[in-house]
Amino acid sequence: MTERTERGSALIEVTWLSLLLLVPLLYVVLSVFEVQRSAFAVSAATRAAGRAYTLAPSQAEAAGRAHAAAALALEDQGLDLSRGTMTVRCDPDPHACLAPGSVVHVRMTYPVALPLMPDALGGNTPSIRVDAEHSVAYGSFREARP
Repeated sequence: MTERTERGSALIEVTWLSLLLLVPLLYVVLSVFEVQRSAFAVSAATRAAGRAYTLAPSQAEAAGRAHAAAALALEDQGLDLSRGTMTVRCDPDPHACLAPGSVVHVRMTYPVALPLMPDALGGNTPSIRVDAEHSVAYGSFREARP
């Protein structure tokens, strides 16, 4: 009777175990980086939009400048504003955002599609929603703008 040895099988076991653990771990890391990048971009976009809104020369130009600033901030991170939603509201009077004592609130939500998901799933790939809100006080001692 000959003794059977298991010589060389450890390399195969380690290789398969590595693949089974490292591939999902790599996917989780890629997903976390994608969500973090998008969260940073959305936060920067709301800050830029709020600042652009309050620095606009008139109420008529403020919304356009806010959207342009948000689009530029998102573009810096490789994202597109058309996929997200941005809302601007003002307190205490929603019709006089550029009046002394008002506060401009910018809120943005953005869906982050999970990486490496095929389009064969019907185009509705799973996503994670990130959102940010930023408030900018217009200031009590500033001149009102039309």
